[in-house]
Amino acid sequence: MSVEVDVLLQEAKESIEAAQNYRSELQQRLHGLNQARKQVRGSSGQAREALRRHFAELQAAATRLLTERLTTLLAEVDTIEADSIRPLDDCQSLIEHGVGQADELLREGEAALRCGLGEKEDKLGSFTKKAMHIQLDSLPEVPALVDVPSVSAQLDDSLLGLLRDRVSRHGSVSSHPPVQIEELQERPGSIFVRWCKVDEDFAAADYRLQYRRSGSGGSQYEDAYIGRDCEFLVLHLDPHIDYLFRVCARGEGRTEWSPWSIPQTGYTTLAPHEWRSGTEGYILSSRRNIALRNDSSQSRCPVLYSNAPTYFCGQTLTFKISAAGQMDRRDGLGVCIGSDREGESLQRDQAVCISTNGAVYVNGKEMTNQLPAVTVGSAVTFDMEVVNLFPVSNNNLSDGGNFKLRVTIGSGNREVVFDWLVDQAVDCLFFGCCFVHSGWKVLVF
Repeated sequence: MSVEVDVLLQEAKESIEAAQNYRSELQQRLHGLNQARKQVRGSSGQAREALRRHFAELQAAATRLLTERLTTLLAEVDTIEADSIRPLDDCQSLIEHGVGQADELLREGEAALRCGLGEKEDKLGSFTKKAMHIQLDSLPEVPALVDVPSVSAQLDDSLLGLLRDRVSRHGSVSSHPPVQIEELQERPGSIFVRWCKVDEDFAAADYRLQYRRSGSGGSQYEDAYIGRDCEFLVLHLDPHIDYLFRVCARGEGRTEWSPWSIPQTGYTTLAPHEWRSGTEGYILSSRRNIALRNDSSQSRCPVLYSNAPTYFCGQTLTFKISAAGQMDRRDGLGVCIGSDREGESLQRDQAVCISTNGAVYVNGKEMTNQLPAVTVGSAVTFDMEVVNLFPVSNNNLSDGGNFKLRVTIGSGNREVVFDWLVDQAVDCLFFGCCFVHSGWKVLVF
């Protein structure tokens, strides 16, 4: 086979491979286009249904309110009418009774005048006594029209104008939510979520973050955070499980929340930080991420280590203090290389820690710089990055070598930064805590 044929074959193979890649890329774009169309169709249908349902509820509520108000006003008219007619009826009964008496008296008077002379004196005497008894000069008082109610209804025609104005501005339709999730970072047993505004004209007062397991039909979104920050660490997540996250915002001076952002899927492959069970003097939560010092010993300060070296350089390790006991200079929160050393303190070689009084210890030696004392609500953070003093063969950490770790410890609004020299190459460490007195409660994440 000639060289020219080989060249042509090679060009044909390359063209076929390029065509396959081109087709694959186009198919991926078609899939993305179908997803976009599905999102537009689906969200439009959901918006229509939400509008119909909302306005149907408004119509029903408005009809109910108007009917209730009409019933109340009609009841007031009925009450006024009944209270006003009752004395008029009483007066009418009194007058009709008087008319009846007058008719009877007239008949007797006329009969007395027509009777014979023998009976006339008796008849006229009886008639005169009866007339005096009836008191023909006493008449009941009939109220004037100005003194009796004239019921009317006062209706404010401006209500319809106000209602028309409010209805014309009620509700809105947007093509994009004002906030979107910007970043999802995996953390041990958790996911760090960051979001941002995409509508610069929207003045946000609060944000609301929700999450749920992906693919769970019965799983409902639950609130993870409500506040002004644009980032949050969602804790207590199971590794290798997909979770859906969404965020919305509430405008300044508004009570309603904006539309939700497009849900984003995140997951963590990192096992959660856990305290080691079975350590005397400590009680752990069901997830083993909270430890409570439950007894005191003036002579002992047992160290509670992590269940495994789950802290990796480049991450942030946080100790959150939810309850505090009495301080002691031997107390400590920190990280270390190995957890099988004998001893009752983190203030030792191959460990860095902060005491509850704010003192910082590196390999057992106290630093000059000091942080604020640890109290209820304190969050102590550790950040580390590897700084290689001497090259390590094949860039393999397990081969050993002289290393130093650049450590940043933060507490309150202050932090200290220093280099920690270790005698072996490490990329993951244990963490631990130790307290002399009971009452200390620590969440690690």
